[in-house]
Amino acid sequence: MIDEAGQLEGFLPISYRTPKEEQYVRFLWEAFNDNCESGKYQFAFLAYHMLTMCFVYFNIWQIKLIKPADFATALIGFGKDMEKELLESTSPFTFHVVNESNVMRFLKLIQCDNGKIGTYTKLVKDRNETAHSNGNIFFSTEAELAAKIHEILRIVTEIQSHSEAIIVDGYKRFLLDSADPEEREHIDAIDQVREVLIHENYMSLIDLDFCARFDIAEFADHPHFAEIEALHREVQGWVESEEALAA
Repeated sequence: MIDEAGQLEGFLPISYRTPKEEQYVRFLWEAFNDNCESGKYQFAFLAYHMLTMCFVYFNIWQIKLIKPADFATALIGFGKDMEKELLESTSPFTFHVVNESNVMRFLKLIQCDNGKIGTYTKLVKDRNETAHSNGNIFFSTEAELAAKIHEILRIVTEIQSHSEAIIVDGYKRFLLDSADPEEREHIDAIDQVREVLIHENYMSLIDLDFCARFDIAEFADHPHFAEIEALHREVQGWVESEEALAA
């Protein structure tokens, strides 16, 4: 496998809601690795593109969860049936019903401008060119694929940086909603972080890093500040342990 390619894992969820979702992502990684090992770099690119689109879907799903009103407004112009399907969806993979170029436009909700979105949609055009039987092999060497992966990771990093504000907003809401152990879903802070923050919100390691760097001092006057501190320590510990495993 091209060494840099694995960096995408840090942008994908730590935990998936269903085994089927996790199996699908693992299948794509296996397809990427197998095609790299056999020198089928064009097909490796297709698998990597699909993983990248998973990242985009999860990112948009977080917008839907954290800013539902903004997400609903962004559906203006969609057909009534598709609007209903997207509003009522229970999985990020529902976004596959939207043309991939159009789905990128949801990223305007995290302040990605038209110029950046145009760059992102070029990835879709590149995928379309490689997926058609046009007689061309676009990625015939590992170096060519490595260069494309470098470009994709630059774009993924840029999109992720735009998502920081919305992730922190969601985290602040989580801390406030979870501050009282008698009213939250799980008594233990570690369970609340794992099951509610990470699992339900498809949080990636980089999302968690945004949360870990948030200054909880603004909640110092909260009556359950000690519990907020405990939750925040769990998040920081999770990031530290995951980073240690990746090192």
